[in-house]
Formats: sequence, structure tokens, C-alpha cells
Amino acid sequence: MALEDVYRRNQQHRTHRAGWLRAAVLGANDGLVSTASLMIGVAAAKSGEQAFLVTAGAAGIAAGAMSMAVGEYVSVRSQNDIEESDRLLEIEHLATDPEGEFEELVEIYINRGLPRELATQVAQTMHDKDPLAAHLRDELGQHPHTKARPVQAAIASASAFTLGGLIPFIGAFAPTAGKAAWSIIGFTLVGLVVTGIVSAKTAGSKILIPTLRVIGGGCLGMAITAGIGQILHVSGI
Repeated sequence: MALEDVYRRNQQHRTHRAGWLRAAVLGANDGLVSTASLMIGVAAAKSGEQAFLVTAGAAGIAAGAMSMAVGEYVSVRSQNDIEESDRLLEIEHLATDPEGEFEELVEIYINRGLPRELATQVAQTMHDKDPLAAHLRDELGQHPHTKARPVQAAIASASAFTLGGLIPFIGAFAPTAGKAAWSIIGFTLVGLVVTGIVSAKTAGSKILIPTLRVIGGGCLGMAITAGIGQILHVSGI
């Protein structure tokens, strides 16, 4: 098989997208749901105050995007630290007990279905080439294409949150303040549908179930927040 064919076949897999895709989908969905929920809650509690609604929406988008970026960076960076700690520990094990590490690799290949003789040959070949890479890959599951990338994840999350948040934010500019809540809901539903379809397409999965899952979660969040806002409005708080 030609090298270009191998590259094309590898590109069809979605594993290499896992790091940024998770952050982007989470950011877009959170931007849609949290911004819409905030604005609907404000609209329910302070009906008729369109300027306040717009201000709350803008502040929610800015605060949420920064929160998502920082949270994603810290989370993924912690994963980096764990991977690096495991790498250093594996280096130490290879230095102090190379025979035990070799046998550990043999057992891994045996558990995957290879006979001992072949597993030993494969382990020997891997150890002759790069024992550390073999153990990181086959023992710990660390692969270069799935390595955690904190900066990339943070940027993807914040950007997606902002784009997602701008969709319900448009609804705040309805002709009358009384229609703002319904306008926000309408824009948000469209955004949820688009987010579900895009995430499913990007991940290579079927469209219907992921999209319904995104829509259902978003509607639940908006309903709960609208209810809380209505309660606060009725109680006069």
C-alpha cells in the first residue's frame, strides 16, 4: 500500500481530533445553554428591561468564555502532568529492572492474543528500537496523536463558547422586550440543532441521537432557569 493511501486511511479516523473536539463541542454547547438560560432567567425575572437583558448576556458570554478557557487549560494541563509523571516513572523502571519491564511487555502482547514465542519476538523488537516508546504506547496508552494539548483545548473551548453564546444573544434584540425570551429560545434551538449536527458529523457518528441529546439537555437547562427567574419575579426579589 502506498504511503499516501496509508495517510488517507489514517485521516478517516477521528481519534486525533479527540482533544480539541471535546473542548470545542463542550464550549459551543455550554455557550448556547448557559447564555440562553441566563438571559431567559433574567427576562423572566425582569420583564420589560431589554437593556439589562443585553448587558447580562454580554457579561455572561465574556465571563463564561474566560472560565471555559481557564478551566479547560488547567484540566488538560493536569493530564499533561500525569502523562509526564508516568513517563519519568517508566524511565526509572526501565533503568532499574529492564528484564521485568521486558517480561511485562511480553505479557501485554500475550493478553492481546499473541503466542508467547511471537510475543517475545515482538517485545524484543520493540525494546531494540525504543523501549520507552513501546511501554508508553502499549502499557500506558500514550500516543502522540492523542496527547493532551492544553493551549489548543483552551482556545477551542473559549472560541466555541463565544460563538455558541452569540446565538441566543441575538435574540435579546427582539423588537420588543416582551418577545425577547421567545426570540432567545428560538435562536437557541436552532443553535442546538446546528451544534448537534456539526459535532456528530465531525465525530463521524450518526446525526439523530447526538442531536436529540444536545437539544434535550439545552431545553432542560433553559426550562429550569426560566422557572427560577419566574419565581424570583413573582416573589418580588
